[in-house]
Amino acid sequence: MPAIEGAQRPFWMHQIVEYLIGLVLIAASFQAPKPMVPAVMGMLIMFNAAIAKGPASAFPLVGRTVHRWLDVVVMLLLVVALFQPAFDVDSTGRLLLGAMTFVMFFIWLNSDFSEKTERKQDKHQQKTERRERLARPASEEIGKKAGRAVGGGVNAAKRFRKKMKDQQ
Repeated sequence: MPAIEGAQRPFWMHQIVEYLIGLVLIAASFQAPKPMVPAVMGMLIMFNAAIAKGPASAFPLVGRTVHRWLDVVVMLLLVVALFQPAFDVDSTGRLLLGAMTFVMFFIWLNSDFSEKTERKQDKHQQKTERRERLARPASEEIGKKAGRAVGGGVNAAKRFRKKMKDQQ
């Protein structure tokens, strides 16, 4: 589900941001009076980033398309943790959970989850199309176009002269 064509973030950036989000939640739990929920959610986010196949993965177990849907599950769990009444979470922890959910959703929308081989083929195809589009015409083709332009001008001048003679 790409947001804007050509504005996709690479997957390694997605993983690094997930690690940072998990680290922020864990670090904030050290200062919280009720640290369990932010700490558990931070560990869950870091675990999710660690198991995805990618350049920043610790344990590459799941592909990028599976990770895409695991991200949705983690975001839903963050929302549930934000509003759940079973475990006490202070207001700062709730605010942080909501903010990190928003950041994860934004990163999720703008990430490229395609597999590496598909992206390489797409890049090669894009380069080939760009070369064809920007290719300089061969000298023979330039000569033909110049000859046609001159011939068209000469023929237009002859028609104009003939038209002027016919009017007189």
